[in-house]
Amino acid sequence: MEIINAIGRRKAAVARVFVSEGSGKIVINKREINHYFPSSILQYVVRQPLKKLEVAEIYDIKVNLNGGGFKGQAEALRLAIARALVKIDETNKPALKSEGFLTRDSREVERKKPGRPKARKRFQFSKR
Repeated sequence: MEIINAIGRRKAAVARVFVSEGSGKIVINKREINHYFPSSILQYVVRQPLKKLEVAEIYDIKVNLNGGGFKGQAEALRLAIARALVKIDETNKPALKSEGFLTRDSREVERKKPGRPKARKRFQFSKR
């Protein structure tokens, strides 16, 4: 099997994954997943598509991650892995789609407006 690549985004985070056959190792920016994401919850989020298809021990995944915070990066990585698994085998698509792993979460931070403290907040109104 050749190397399959895919991309996933969430907020400001961008994840580029390279999936090849192997023993289930996930390397993010040249660091093991448990060093890059010390939180077990974020590790769980990243592995969700692999666990759903029961292929966690079949593929090695190399990842380039940049931008955003750790939560956004984990969700971007989940999307990228799901897209790569669909590229590998099209029959995986319905299972991943039903769990929502193939849906790009398009919510972004709203920009700050001029003359206001935040995006929607206004300064306190004074009648007199």
